[in-house]
Amino acid sequence: MSDPTDRSDPTDSPAKGSAADATTAAATVAFVAHRNLLFTVAYEILGSAVDAEDVLQETWLRWVDVDLDSVREPRAYLVRIATRQALNRLRSLERRREDYVGQWLPEPLLTSPDVAEDAVLADSISMALMVVLESLSPTERAVFVLHETFGFTHPEIAEAVDRSPAAVRQIAHRAREHVTERRPHHHSDPAEARRALEAFALTVETGDLQALMDVLAPDVVVLADGGGVKQAVPNAVRGAEKVARLFLGGLRKVEGVLAAHPTVINGHPALSITLDGELDGIFSARVQDGRIVGIYYMRNPEKLSHLTTTTALARR
Repeated sequence: MSDPTDRSDPTDSPAKGSAADATTAAATVAFVAHRNLLFTVAYEILGSAVDAEDVLQETWLRWVDVDLDSVREPRAYLVRIATRQALNRLRSLERRREDYVGQWLPEPLLTSPDVAEDAVLADSISMALMVVLESLSPTERAVFVLHETFGFTHPEIAEAVDRSPAAVRQIAHRAREHVTERRPHHHSDPAEARRALEAFALTVETGDLQALMDVLAPDVVVLADGGGVKQAVPNAVRGAEKVARLFLGGLRKVEGVLAAHPTVINGHPALSITLDGELDGIFSARVQDGRIVGIYYMRNPEKLSHLTTTTALARR
């Protein structure tokens, strides 16, 4: 049996040599049609591309055994399966994240420029919002994601999270208030973000402290994730002077050729940091009024595995 979760060959489907093959083929067609959506749902709930891929596989294994004649809306049914699997996985991962060394940041994705054309999608996968979603409970996160990003109704979400529509409505309200209090209210222009990142890269390369201070907002915050494998600050660092000295001090200790390359991560401009030509980390930033107000620096090599190819995302 072909595996439609294999993103390298989305057109592969089983031969229709029997009734069983025909049924599997029909299931495959429906699954492939919604695969990018399912991955996006799982990723936004989990914050991990590796775990989202596993959820995709688990969803397929359950979907292929479903009586398709009983399914009125394949999209909603598939999302329901994927949501349940993502919630199960998220709950099982909570202890692992509690024991995580240092700060835990979502796994970054290399995305195509067209993701930015869907403002809702780009905002929903931004590092700034993904970090805020980490503070929600698993059910709150799933409800928020399904309603705010993908537009599912409360009754549809209720079936996915095993709650009543009334309970889902309350959870959605609570989650939205929580996110609204913590999410950035300013949406930077991509061109503005690129200019700030270019200035940051240049000032870091030249070691000019004042120039670096000029591109950082006074209250800038740095979150870094090394996963205990690579060095990273264990707690948030706040303030332009502290942040500037942190980066410049770290650069002085680097042995090798460090370079910053423009890229697009999670739908937003970012920098790919290489050391002697090898990927060392991903530098994502939140920019407001031309200055960097938030920095998300991913160095954990286990979370950089999805950056060799562009990840396809979808809301529909």
